Amino acid sequence: MSDPTARPFEPYRDFGGEVRTTMAESTPWWPERPARPAGRPNVIVVLADDLGFSDIGCFGSEIPTPHLDATAADGVRYANFRVTPLCSPTRAALMTGLNAHAAGIAFPTHVDPGFPGYRSELPLDQPVLPEIFRANGYATLMVGKWHLCKDEDFSEAGSRHNWPLQRGFDQYYGFLEALTDFHHPHRLIEGNSVVQVDEYPDDYYLTDDLTDRAVRMIREVRTADPDKPFFLYLSHGGVHAPMQARAEDIARHRGRYDEGWDVVRERRLARQIELGIMPEGTTLPARNGEEGLDVGPWDALSATERRVHARQMEVYAAMVEAIDRGVGRLRDVLAELGELENTIIMFSSDNGAARLSDQPRPVPSWATSPDTGTASYFGYMQNPEVCEIDERLPEILDDLGGPTTWPHYPRGWAMASNTPFRLYKFSTLRGGQQSPFVFSWPARLPEGGAVVRRQYTHITDVLPTLVDLLGLEVPLSPTAVPGAAVAGSSFAPTLADAAAAATHREQYTECVGNRSYYKDGWEAATVRRPLTPFDEESWQLFHESDPVQADDLAERHPEKVAELVADFDRAARANQVYPLDEGSGVKFLQRPPAPTPRPVRIAAGTPTLERHRAGALVQGARWRVELEWTYRQGDEGVLLAHGSQAAGYLLFVEEGGLWFEHNDFGTPRRLGPVPLTDGLRGLELAVTTNGGRWDAVVRLGDGSVLEAPGLRRFGGFLPFEGIDVGICRRSPVSWELYRRRRSFPYSGDLRAATYHPDPDVAEGLAARLAEARRLALNTQ
Repeated sequence: MSDPTARPFEPYRDFGGEVRTTMAESTPWWPERPARPAGRPNVIVVLADDLGFSDIGCFGSEIPTPHLDATAADGVRYANFRVTPLCSPTRAALMTGLNAHAAGIAFPTHVDPGFPGYRSELPLDQPVLPEIFRANGYATLMVGKWHLCKDEDFSEAGSRHNWPLQRGFDQYYGFLEALTDFHHPHRLIEGNSVVQVDEYPDDYYLTDDLTDRAVRMIREVRTADPDKPFFLYLSHGGVHAPMQARAEDIARHRGRYDEGWDVVRERRLARQIELGIMPEGTTLPARNGEEGLDVGPWDALSATERRVHARQMEVYAAMVEAIDRGVGRLRDVLAELGELENTIIMFSSDNGAARLSDQPRPVPSWATSPDTGTASYFGYMQNPEVCEIDERLPEILDDLGGPTTWPHYPRGWAMASNTPFRLYKFSTLRGGQQSPFVFSWPARLPEGGAVVRRQYTHITDVLPTLVDLLGLEVPLSPTAVPGAAVAGSSFAPTLADAAAAATHREQYTECVGNRSYYKDGWEAATVRRPLTPFDEESWQLFHESDPVQADDLAERHPEKVAELVADFDRAARANQVYPLDEGSGVKFLQRPPAPTPRPVRIAAGTPTLERHRAGALVQGARWRVELEWTYRQGDEGVLLAHGSQAAGYLLFVEEGGLWFEHNDFGTPRRLGPVPLTDGLRGLELAVTTNGGRWDAVVRLGDGSVLEAPGLRRFGGFLPFEGIDVGICRRSPVSWELYRRRRSFPYSGDLRAATYHPDPDVAEGLAARLAEARRLALNTQ
């Protein structure tokens, strides 16, 4: 029966051409496509993570970086290029051209306290770099660290609206978070999907893998279209902790740092003056002496401490070398394609070199084990200096930087990396926000050589400079409205003319309560002590004639201080900087309302439950997990694994016995075996919190019990890997077990594990939030 509501056949007539009922007699019409950008250069932005101002050869380092040096020789180096003092904020400013707070990312994207500057995701009403390039006919490629979406969006069920592909990239391969393991990355993403990996090859190294993928993307685009330009954003995880590198790379730096950070610092400044990076007559400021941020003399360390710290810097140098090797491979493929001359390459870092801790904390023991390697990054980062060194550590130094370790280096090396500037990442002094910056475009900057620019330049300037140089049209935002006016300005005039005036004359900076304001060569800054009333903090004042900020002019020019403080307040109000972070921890505890935690059943063989989602299951005063299984004689393998070499816990069966292992920042505590009988069913791991520690009990179907009181309680980033049922994927909780059995998949009848989170966890968080607010208000 015919549909009486059906309309009679009628050809469409809104295509712009005359359309008849047959193709042969119709006028063809195609939608408009972006204009083909003939002759426009390729653009590559390479961003290192936590790399100090002096860490590459063309900025004074002893670390061999021949490929970055060659890139600089083809272009221009900027000796006064500023970023924000933190990773996500710098990335947000790069992508949007907005100041970080105005972009809603004033802090790494693991917070959401309900304030506009701390939304932890890129604004949808602002076009970002890849969207601009794609709208102008470019292929858009990204490899590496993103760190521009909320942590609740990391999982398969999270929103992807701020993942790389949704923000303008055609291809993406990398990781979404702040950091990952270089030998065993915890969660790689390809496109919009998680890369499923049980075990990595023994010779795997992330920095090289990212370079492999970048080279592959370039070849794919060029093979498919010989003329289409590309924009590549290569955002490295190096040299962020954990400091890990290939053993052969580390070996090449053996002995290089035995003389310590004081000598290295002096040599780097001398080289910077020779290269023209720093002006003649520049002298080193005294070692950083601020409370909790101070560095002692190298010669005052014990012989063992000097040996350990020298090796830590050898690992760091090897990480830098790996990044440089990757730049060389990019240059090689461009040269092979005949496109090196007409490719813009920019290289920078997201902030200054990183100190170990955000603020002074109690010094824990630096536990180590001959079976697991050195202490973890998360444990060691709390230790400003090594005060206790386990006597076994010198015997296992060869493991440092390998897959069994999650190390960092002490503040003295961060100070040396930031030569000649004061302080580190997080600080609004130049050590926190000064970055090496290389801009190469041989076709347009043919003079190359030792070209150095000293004009003040900022990360927000990159987007408008590329738009200016390439004549790009800025499209509407994804919400189809014009974006906000960018904060940066094009530095194109300074590329060709060393005498050109700086185009970026004023800039505020704020980071975890540290504040600064730059204006026409003057800069005022504070050094924040958490929970100190802001109006009791003193402002320091510096002039650009003193680039190392050693001479505080505040008492001699109080009127200039008052002017810059007022300018900071004005800029702060215009850029969503307020409310300031007083250091109470409110930003970590105050979150949007969340549903009451419910039990989560994870079937055996399910891909790893994502780290953030998994971590929420083990918070609060109590939690437990029930395993559905039936043991048969001869069954073996991992029943449950949560975590990695950094930290975690594990249940496994081997040779007829049940074992429980807790990994305390690389130090294992193993209990068992409990003999198992054929046909045994049911298993429960129950955990209660006792004075900030975990008391764990393992109960079997026959009533057998393992008790593990006083375990370290994990929270925040830890355990860093998610939850596996029936296998321990990627970085193992137990290296001793991994060495013998690898990922050790369970061979028997294991059906699922069900987590029962603390139903009162919200009440506990509310109490902690109330205490943080009380503490903060009592100090204001």
